[in-house]
Amino acid sequence: MRVERWNAAQLRDHAGELADLLTDTVAGGASVGFLAALTHEEATAWWRERAEASAAGRLAVWAALDGTGRPAGTVSLVHPDKPNSRHRAELVKLMVHRCARGQGLGRRLLTTAEDAAAAAGITLLHLDTETGSPAEHLYRSAGWTRAGVIPDYAESPGGELRPTSLYYKRLEPPAG
Repeated sequence: MRVERWNAAQLRDHAGELADLLTDTVAGGASVGFLAALTHEEATAWWRERAEASAAGRLAVWAALDGTGRPAGTVSLVHPDKPNSRHRAELVKLMVHRCARGQGLGRRLLTTAEDAAAAAGITLLHLDTETGSPAEHLYRSAGWTRAGVIPDYAESPGGELRPTSLYYKRLEPPAG
């Protein structure tokens, strides 16, 4: 699979395919901010809204494309708009389609985002993820530090209140 950074036009043009990935992720039980009732139309609209943030430079999105060119995974970085926080970014929406899991794609997407952040001068990344989820193992094994847990933070796709774990990772600027 190839991983590409997508611009605002690509996000708009491929919003339906990205919606397929998002609805599959939610249907698989991942807590990525949506409930099980998420429709394809709602997911498409959500991705189209991300295009505006991308065009404004507040969001960077990478898509992992399968052999047919369809997104099998994504990861995004949200850049703060405040002057005192330009050294950091939030890692969001690391998603891998259920049929593409177990092949190292999540790790590859995570590494891609980390490397791009470091190249852009970002020295601190942070994220939140459902406590006890498979994603926690990925982040810990990639050198992320758990800062704490917030109880009853978000509803799972099935509607149950679940805790979230907050993680951070310090980045070194690239050598050279």
